[in-house]
Amino acid sequence: MAEHPHHAHGGESHAASDAAGKPYTDPVCGMKVGADLQKTASFEGQDYHFCSYKCLDKFKAAPASYVRGDRVDVSAAPAPAPAGTIYTCPMHPQIRQEHPGNCPICGMTLEPLLPELEEDENPELRDFRRRFWWTLPLTIVVTVLAMFGHKAHWFEARTQTWIELVLSLPIVLWAGWPFFSRGWSSVLNRSPNMWTLIGLGTGAAFVYSVVATVAPEVFPASFVSMGRVAVYFEAAAVIISLTLLGQVLELKARSQTSAAIKSLLGLAPKTARRIRDDGTEEDVPLTHVHVGDLLRIRPGEKVPVDGEVTEGSSAVDESMLTGEPVPVTKRVGDKLIGATLNTNGALVMRSEKVGSSTMLAQIVQMVAQAQRSKAPMQRMADVVAGYFVMAVVGIALVTFFVWGLWGPQPSWVYALINAVAVLIIACPCALGLATPMSIMVATGRGATHGVLFRDAAAIEKLRQIDTLIIDKTGTLTEGRPAFDSAIPAPGLEANEVLRLAASLDQGSEHPLADAIVRAARERGLALEKPEDFESGSGIGVRGTVGGRRLALGNTALMDQLGVSVAPLVPQAEALRSQGASVMHLAVDGRLAGLLAVSDPIKASTPEALAALRAAGLRIVMATGDGLTTATSVGARLGISEVHGEVKPADKLVLVEHLQKQGRVVAMAGDGINDAPALAKADVGIAMGTGTDVAMNSAQVTLVKGDLRGIAFARSLSKDTVRNMKQNLMFAFLYNALGIPIAAGVLYPLTGWLLSPLIAALAMSLSSASVIGNALRLGRGQQ
Repeated sequence: MAEHPHHAHGGESHAASDAAGKPYTDPVCGMKVGADLQKTASFEGQDYHFCSYKCLDKFKAAPASYVRGDRVDVSAAPAPAPAGTIYTCPMHPQIRQEHPGNCPICGMTLEPLLPELEEDENPELRDFRRRFWWTLPLTIVVTVLAMFGHKAHWFEARTQTWIELVLSLPIVLWAGWPFFSRGWSSVLNRSPNMWTLIGLGTGAAFVYSVVATVAPEVFPASFVSMGRVAVYFEAAAVIISLTLLGQVLELKARSQTSAAIKSLLGLAPKTARRIRDDGTEEDVPLTHVHVGDLLRIRPGEKVPVDGEVTEGSSAVDESMLTGEPVPVTKRVGDKLIGATLNTNGALVMRSEKVGSSTMLAQIVQMVAQAQRSKAPMQRMADVVAGYFVMAVVGIALVTFFVWGLWGPQPSWVYALINAVAVLIIACPCALGLATPMSIMVATGRGATHGVLFRDAAAIEKLRQIDTLIIDKTGTLTEGRPAFDSAIPAPGLEANEVLRLAASLDQGSEHPLADAIVRAARERGLALEKPEDFESGSGIGVRGTVGGRRLALGNTALMDQLGVSVAPLVPQAEALRSQGASVMHLAVDGRLAGLLAVSDPIKASTPEALAALRAAGLRIVMATGDGLTTATSVGARLGISEVHGEVKPADKLVLVEHLQKQGRVVAMAGDGINDAPALAKADVGIAMGTGTDVAMNSAQVTLVKGDLRGIAFARSLSKDTVRNMKQNLMFAFLYNALGIPIAAGVLYPLTGWLLSPLIAALAMSLSSASVIGNALRLGRGQQ
């Protein structure tokens, strides 16, 4: 390979090209670049090449800060988590630290505050899944042995006990280790939780069983059953396997909570087409776009960053910001927003805001902050569990000392046995099932009615909602433009006005034109081919149809052509007041009529609003549409509280304002612009007919986009919480019956102590009662 002329001084170029001709690496931004003598700098005897003069200037200002070692290769190794990454708890957002770890309150693994678009599978999920599947066969074998081994006489009793011990060791000591670790942390942090219960229950069962296996002679003869002291290896194994399964399912569900942010991050294009100073063009990664760069946006491409149009005109779909389904015409001097869609024209723009300064980046930040700032629902089982744990431990200690000091001989053996029995009977099987079973059944019932819940907190919280904020476009309305009406000038017919306008609009790609053409064809009108068609830079279209000169557009086009719109001004204003977009049709220089296109209200909306008002909800409409249109739609639907021309940040402020007044707020929307408010609201409700970002931000999705589902979901929420309370009552009732027996309260009267039969019966009955009661919810029973 021939040496580059600018290497003649003997210095070695950084990241020098190899024999295959690989490009150099820009030390500032990491972009692969070619050798350009105009964009080269030397430092400490080496040449460095740059993608642009901006990177060159940055390097010249502080070259040492960009050079690490003999060469720079920013792509040589994957970057670790960015410095300053904040980790937080999904359930307790007040916990924040600069390194990974577990939450000191609930034991959950902390997550990055802001996820990355390209992210590997959760390592904790991968670890728990491996622990579950590798030990599940052992759990099954231990359980089968415990249930049927003594009846089938597969092994001698003591041999079977040792086999169960050996098989249980990896389950308890390896698969269950994270639970014991979290349980111990809950003790150190004085924050008793479900991990405390699981650790105590499984630990007590296992330790007792190991002692019963290794030294069975320390137990009274009454504990010998079928040739051996009863052991609880299968109880410890099953509890750990079921808990692992629950954790795997929970972690998979939690991984979806960042889907909204990832969807937003995915909206931005990966590359931009930059125009060089010499007029040539290149595709560069979005991260390499600088303020002031000229970028070309071709039809069908997304706008890469925020900026200003310098050349061309086109209709740009900005629904991600405004929620308005009709694209906005952009001309020279107009502002563009990154990630919006350029529909049919070519544009050249100058970048003004890049990276974290863009509108999209700001929306991402708002969604992230809203998700993390939401106060977690303190589930009833968790509230009671803290007191329950302390009560169980207290009862076990009292049992131990009472039996040790005043019990029959050997008193301290009885004391140990009965204290352990208290912990075993208090195993949180039914308590753990109480809430999840109700949630599972309610989720299934909701799905059959087109209502999808993302998490349990949404089901619990929805019943408390007293204020509902509703977006207009796509939520109250269909979300797509449809032909409304045609008003002819004197001497013409409405169908003729529609036919002429549709004939001309066949040459246009604008959504409003598509609505007019579609309406004409549905009416069977004969359309003619337009000639000499031309677009009027966002103010309308012109052409010739059947030998007549036609013009269709707004008042600006009519003024340009010298056509008076005065005869139909009252009718135009009336249509606008009803929320319609109005276009004027001129034929041979004279006004021929008006055409109105509007976003029709969904057929189910009036009934849905009536049901919500009957339930006592305060209805508020917030939309990015103009205030006139919004007020008109609100009046037709009986909504008196209307907010128009609101941006994503405004909707978020509205939610926060109502929450500060003590209102429990639900937000219903369908667009990307609704995402921050959906995330911040106490319950976010997305239309299944809307965007993925909205559905990922919301906790509830109405599959068919039917608002009547909100009333159903609220009723289901009330039934579900009532069912959970009943389940908790069953769970604690059996504990209330079992714990006194385990503690030996009845021993002086009956001689009863806890046996494996009573323990198994109590746990089975409590679990069966909880499951059976939850299934009633699925049948619509309360």
